[in-house]
Amino acid sequence: MREKKASARRVRSFREAQTREGAFEARDRGLQPVPLQRIVGSVSRYHDFDARFRLKRHLPRERLQFIRGAIREGRPLPPVELYQIKDEYFVMDGHHRIAVAKEHGFRELDARVVEFLPSRHSPENLLYHEKLAFQAQAKLSEVIELTEEGQYAVLLDQIRGHQGFLAEEGRALDLAQAAEDWHRTIYRPLTAILESSDLPRRFPGRTAADLYAYISAHQWARRHPRSYGFGIDGILTANMEEFRMNMLSRKDGDYPEMLRQITVFVLINISARHEARILERLFQIEEIREVHSVHGSIDVIAKAVLTRDLLSSDAEGISRFVQERVRRIPGILSTQTLIPGLSRVKADGA
Repeated sequence: MREKKASARRVRSFREAQTREGAFEARDRGLQPVPLQRIVGSVSRYHDFDARFRLKRHLPRERLQFIRGAIREGRPLPPVELYQIKDEYFVMDGHHRIAVAKEHGFRELDARVVEFLPSRHSPENLLYHEKLAFQAQAKLSEVIELTEEGQYAVLLDQIRGHQGFLAEEGRALDLAQAAEDWHRTIYRPLTAILESSDLPRRFPGRTAADLYAYISAHQWARRHPRSYGFGIDGILTANMEEFRMNMLSRKDGDYPEMLRQITVFVLINISARHEARILERLFQIEEIREVHSVHGSIDVIAKAVLTRDLLSSDAEGISRFVQERVRRIPGILSTQTLIPGLSRVKADGA
């Protein structure tokens, strides 16, 4: 227990991570910007810095003061040298520069990176190697994160198919160029729609990229279209290139929102002795526009205007709102919901 607490107080050891991952095959990745939050350990000085990369108090601080002065005066500093294992980085040279950069809240730092590739002895590491192979061929600036083996091959097949389609249109692009066009006109539009929908919440642990791979494979490659909620069947077309043309016809930024408003009346029965408090709690809910205490078999009528994405049905949005926002108020005994059909509203003074 004491040893575990001590290790939690220092940065992580590269050698320990290397042994655990079986990461002994090295590749020079050259100079690149690295997010500071991913620099988590050291090759040789993991005992000298705490988990937030602060130098231990008993060690000399002259080097730290020099680096602070250089940054303050705008003097250039050489890139740090890092070892990479998967998505984490360990310092080979430049500990004090990283400590000061973290101290100043920098987001990234230029570094010379040598990557140590993990063994393929676990599903997680096999997936990592698939990601590396995909990145090496597609050369996309965005890293696509999938959680299931075999799905990067699905994306690469789509890119090759898109490359062939563009060639038939007279646009001869190499694979990386075709990948960039696929990413901009097909992948990003659909993932933006998915990210703004309720679907990711229904599949915890899965990324928008996972949902994209699953939906697009069934819709376009296997020709087994499925229902994903109200509206999505109209968004997804029979083939990938038709979807691309539909997205290109939209104005920039139109497709991520895909929002629709629903008006709903909630009929509520309440505990009479808490009526004033319940009415106030209901009126504080942002979506509720009107609250009326009434006489009869119903105690309260609330009018709400809900906003939902086109990938969810009206029933799903209303049910979630009533269950999560209305029925949790203490003193509410029961609810019913009504959705208007045809409506006519008189303007004030008409």
